[in-house]
Amino acid sequence: MSYKIQRGKAKFILGIDSVKQLEEFLVSNENIIGVAMVGRSNVGKSSTINALFGKTIARVSNTPGRTRQVNVFEFELDGMEEGQQTFYLFDLPGYGHAQVSKDMQKNWRMLMNCFFDYLSKNICIINIQDSRHPHQASDQEFHRYMKQFDNETFLVLNKCDKLKKQKERAALKKLMPEILKEYKWVKKFFIASANRGDSIDQIHDALVTFLLDKFEKEDFATFESDGQD
Repeated sequence: MSYKIQRGKAKFILGIDSVKQLEEFLVSNENIIGVAMVGRSNVGKSSTINALFGKTIARVSNTPGRTRQVNVFEFELDGMEEGQQTFYLFDLPGYGHAQVSKDMQKNWRMLMNCFFDYLSKNICIINIQDSRHPHQASDQEFHRYMKQFDNETFLVLNKCDKLKKQKERAALKKLMPEILKEYKWVKKFFIASANRGDSIDQIHDALVTFLLDKFEKEDFATFESDGQD
């Protein structure tokens, strides 16, 4: 049986910019299964979401810092019975955008601390970076922060189609050993282009494998619990 993300059918359920509301949502959904997309502003996070889940799911903007809240979507997989399992997509605000106000930066930190403190371990984190400018100080800070959590993490170097010149491709190749060493705890690594489609199928398949694995484990845990009753 082939399982695929239902494209164009992800349903927006709410946007959260309140720490209290975010905590309440995560605490009441402690075992949910899904994926969270996070990265610096303007690295193509929305384009990557749309490439995986279908166009127009996430708004694409040339203005950094547009996503200012945690946007939550529900989605299902083709190949599973309708309604058998609901998965969740979290579109997180971009980090590292210096032009936003101090109050907005403070609110982002508070939201992210709350998000990761209460996040289900069944959520895969996909960190998106710009392949032209990867491993920035804000990326490094985010990964140092993420190391304390147990969530499976993928690293996607997006916009590889923008590496037009040989020296740009050579610069990325030279930096790769350092990136791989720094992010060796990351489960999977991709060089991708959301616009051109490079590695999108591979990211999709890795994500679906993760989702199904978590679903089977949660389903088995529920079966064991029911059996003990």
